[in-house]
Amino acid sequence: MGASRGPRLSGMQKQVLALYRGFLRAARTKSPEDRHRIESFVSAEFRRKSKLVDRKNFVYIEYLLRLGKKQLEQINSPATLGLSSLNLRFSENPKP
Repeated sequence: MGASRGPRLSGMQKQVLALYRGFLRAARTKSPEDRHRIESFVSAEFRRKSKLVDRKNFVYIEYLLRLGKKQLEQINSPATLGLSSLNLRFSENPKP
């Protein structure tokens, strides 16, 4: 058997990581400059949210996951060329 790679992840943590990987995969389909902008933006936004949102606020995290999935669908759309044609809205303050 293989060695453990770290702590076990909850289902919600797995969903967040899958969403993050989905954004990175979607960025690979865009032009090099858009790819870099998307990767930078997504990385910064995930880091910012990880610091702002309470890990026990499951309702808000689920809301952010739904929002992220919709935005990922927009990025994956062939009509979306980059961030300029994508309507990205992020609330500045996490909900209680």
